Amino acid sequence: MRTPSHRPERLAELIRHTVAGFLTGDVRDPRIGFVTVTGVEVTADLSHATISVSVMGTDEEKAKSLEGLGSAAGFLRSALSRDLRLRTSPELHFRLDRGQEHAQRIDRVLKELKETDD
Repeated sequence: MRTPSHRPERLAELIRHTVAGFLTGDVRDPRIGFVTVTGVEVTADLSHATISVSVMGTDEEKAKSLEGLGSAAGFLRSALSRDLRLRTSPELHFRLDRGQEHAQRIDRVLKELKETDD
């Protein structure tokens, strides 16, 4: 029986670092706003990577940012292949991480409840 490989986790961290670097310096697409990489999941066969991002702004701005990231996926994939010296680079998929929004909404509700108790 084979032991599970840690390669997907290592590759996910390298992808997170590389994509975050791209977003802080090399992005030229005006659709991509203030985006933060919150996590990366890589399939066991290393063929797909799902990148979770948090985007500041309205729902329309978030949709535009995801659209811009989707169109930059090919460029990012080739940059990953070149920078990480991968034989085959995983196909990149972006998804919106709403965890921060959810936490802010819970915090707001708790503050409102506390104010009504006082």
